Amino acid sequence: MKKHFKIIATLVAATALGYFAGTLGKSTSTESHEHGEPSTSSPAIKFWTCSMHPQIQQPNPGECKICAMDLIPVREGQNENLGARELKLSDAAAKLADVAIVPVTRRMPVMNVRMVGKIELDESRVAYITARFPGRLDRLYVDYTGVTVKKGDHLASIYSPQVLIAQQELIQAKKNLADLAPDIPAGFRERTEATLQSAREKLRLWDLTPEQIRKIELSEKPGDHLTIYAPISGVVIHKNAVEGVYLDTGARVYTIADLSTVWVKLDAFESDLQWIHFGQEVEFETEAYPGEQFTGRIAFIDPVLDPKTRTVKVRVNVDNQDGRLKPEMFLRAVVKSQIATGGRVMDPYYAGKWISPMHPEIVSDQPGECTVCGMALVSAESLGYAPADGSTNAAPLVIPATAPLITGKRAVVYVTVTNTPGGFEGREITLGPRAGDVYLVKDGLKEGDLIVARGNFKIDSAIQILAKPSMMSGERDEGRGARGKGGHDHGEVEQSIVPLSAPSLFKEQLRKVVQSYAIVGSALDHDKLPDASMITTLNNAVGNVDMKLLVGDAHMAWMTDLKELNAGVKEFGQAADFSAARRAFEHISIGLINATKRFGVEDGVFEFHCPMAFDNQGASWLQTTNAIRNPYFGASMLKCGELMGRGLGPRGKGQGAGTEEEAE
Repeated sequence: MKKHFKIIATLVAATALGYFAGTLGKSTSTESHEHGEPSTSSPAIKFWTCSMHPQIQQPNPGECKICAMDLIPVREGQNENLGARELKLSDAAAKLADVAIVPVTRRMPVMNVRMVGKIELDESRVAYITARFPGRLDRLYVDYTGVTVKKGDHLASIYSPQVLIAQQELIQAKKNLADLAPDIPAGFRERTEATLQSAREKLRLWDLTPEQIRKIELSEKPGDHLTIYAPISGVVIHKNAVEGVYLDTGARVYTIADLSTVWVKLDAFESDLQWIHFGQEVEFETEAYPGEQFTGRIAFIDPVLDPKTRTVKVRVNVDNQDGRLKPEMFLRAVVKSQIATGGRVMDPYYAGKWISPMHPEIVSDQPGECTVCGMALVSAESLGYAPADGSTNAAPLVIPATAPLITGKRAVVYVTVTNTPGGFEGREITLGPRAGDVYLVKDGLKEGDLIVARGNFKIDSAIQILAKPSMMSGERDEGRGARGKGGHDHGEVEQSIVPLSAPSLFKEQLRKVVQSYAIVGSALDHDKLPDASMITTLNNAVGNVDMKLLVGDAHMAWMTDLKELNAGVKEFGQAADFSAARRAFEHISIGLINATKRFGVEDGVFEFHCPMAFDNQGASWLQTTNAIRNPYFGASMLKCGELMGRGLGPRGKGQGAGTEEEAE
């Protein structure tokens, strides 16, 4: 039954595509008002062509010699009076293509930056209780870790001969001052008072409290034991000594941490740093309290990137008066960044405000000094925030992420043609960053333009059939030759891929292509030319991918990637040296990286990028191991490159740039 269903689905898809192409440019007057079906008075068929390979033109129906898809008809007069990048669809064709049109709007999208991390101690609220003088630890009043103490609580009792001598010196200095005659010279009295003050200071520096020193002076009896008191309130997190041990000066006895405030340490991917700023509010949830939201503000962003994880540490200060947040708890956090024009973050909370660069909770309407640390306050704009002046210019132009067709550095959208019902025009635009489910637009569109948000792949395929500029061959690409002569920029691998669904069997076949490709890459990184059997295995793996398993946009997207793969494999067959072989390998890499990101493969596939390949133009490649082995340089620069992502695809883990998170 599954086999029969696949055959029926393929026939339906082929029939629908042929019907869609056959209805291009036909007037709605030729359709039945009752059912919307085309009339029998259709224009004559000029030739039959392939929707993915318009160079195939035959006088009769059949299958494409390249991809085996059913050929579709091109009729007389079809879209002949339109512009170079224009196309006209009848109502029936638009319905068949499932075209959705949306206006270009101005608004501030919200980018959800998701991070993971854990709770740590607030380093500024940790105190070490150490021996200020040598002695024997005779009594521990706090004899296990985890005890909560308050400032001034007694912790331990120490016997020290040195402290005993210092107390005697204090008592004697006090007596000497009291025994001075009234008519003693002033200089002698001053020296005696200085001796007394020095004896007091010596005990104070040994952590005796003013009350302890006063009692010694009044009693005139030195104590043989000295009590240590807690300098801060908190929890004893370490007990480093036991009763009876002899302590040297500086030996640690306790570690006390004040947990009324804790730090949350998060890992932010480098691709998300543009959305993260000092002072932003962070919401997080712990495993211990699922469903409960905690908040804090970013107090520090590490200026150094971790080269292994490609992440930056972000610290959040969090109030913990109730003590529920425990150090080492794992958590998931999100920063909700509101994006203004130019991709800058706008936070209404900081609009026109002045902030302490050390304590983000200190915010003022006027310049001044931090009430905690005394540092000068800085303006919110100096920390990277966009000014909130309330003007419409602060809101950027945005379009749905599904609207642009992106290939390399080019982005094409289809815009409705004014005064031409059913007319669409391809337009190259300049995109800004992606923020969630939208793209910011830098140039090429204006507010109110109507663009195609769904069905654009089908419109672009029809444009290709008519041999007009499309996403695959724009006006700037006309006349460009093969790769290396203008056909492709080195390293121009698709970075903004719209995830598409594919059956498990297709992903298994794609995985086999990756495995065969990895063998070829391993030969190159060992400075060996791949032999004929490796190229044949790779070619067979590519050929065994069943494109009929995909339908709709997924099928069209795979055909685009397949062009890159086939062209690269063909180049390999003609490569006579390492230079040509590595150019062919990079050509294959472009199509395969795009395909793995688009359709997904299992974990264990790693994407790397070398910025120095091909005269610093850069190039990327895939590996099935995470140890860098550069196929573009081999032994000369084997470790040149950086990890860009792992487990590529819609279901992959850690795509390096966080595209899975952005899609949410």
